[in-house]
Amino acid sequence: MRDSDKYEKAKKRVKELKGFYNHLKIFIIVNGVLYLLKSGWLTSFMPKGFPTESYYFDWIHSNLILWGLIVAVHALILFRHKFPFLKKWEERQIQKYMDQDSEESGKYK
Repeated sequence: MRDSDKYEKAKKRVKELKGFYNHLKIFIIVNGVLYLLKSGWLTSFMPKGFPTESYYFDWIHSNLILWGLIVAVHALILFRHKFPFLKKWEERQIQKYMDQDSEESGKYK
């Protein structure tokens, strides 16, 4: 691999990491503010007419769970090389299908 290819690969990796950390930062800030709103800590800063009843924010738990799952999947995709069991599983599956193809092609000779 040439140095320019290594540089481009490293640059791409840094960009992906930066994107993930921005995603995580936004997730923490938004959900933190939503929970402060729900708990009533920020109600004194809300404009008049803004709904402050706690039932208004019942959807926050769903948001946290779904968005949390999305962040977790993003992390798994980005850090897949850190999880050797995923790589081993992938290699086993490739080998399994290659063996199956070899067996099937051998049947018809």
